[in-house]
Amino acid sequence: MISYTCVGTNDLDRARRFYEPLFEVLGAKLMNASDRSLMFGIDPKQPMFMVLTPYDGQAAVPGNGTMVALTAKGKEQVEALHAKAMALGGKDEGAPGLRGDRYYMAYFRDLDGNKLAAFAYIKP
Repeated sequence: MISYTCVGTNDLDRARRFYEPLFEVLGAKLMNASDRSLMFGIDPKQPMFMVLTPYDGQAAVPGNGTMVALTAKGKEQVEALHAKAMALGGKDEGAPGLRGDRYYMAYFRDLDGNKLAAFAYIKP
């Protein structure tokens, strides 16, 4: 159902230095780049993640209530994503842990303030 998600940035080079090593944890890579955007993914037939400068030329600002959840393979990958985000200068928004009885998650913000979650479904 989802082709790609998109978050804004005010500094594409800085965003690339954050997202390239972050997405390596998931086995994803930079699949396309332009003067305004970066597209990351594992396979072009799967949902991808885009970072771009706003088309209207205005400043990119994070959405209030907006969050993108990244699928992880398990607890270890959730923890690795969160740790990598912190090492790259991201802001902690919720340490890795069980949420309810089936979800292992962590929350963080990128360098532009966009909120992301690392998410793994844990079988009961």
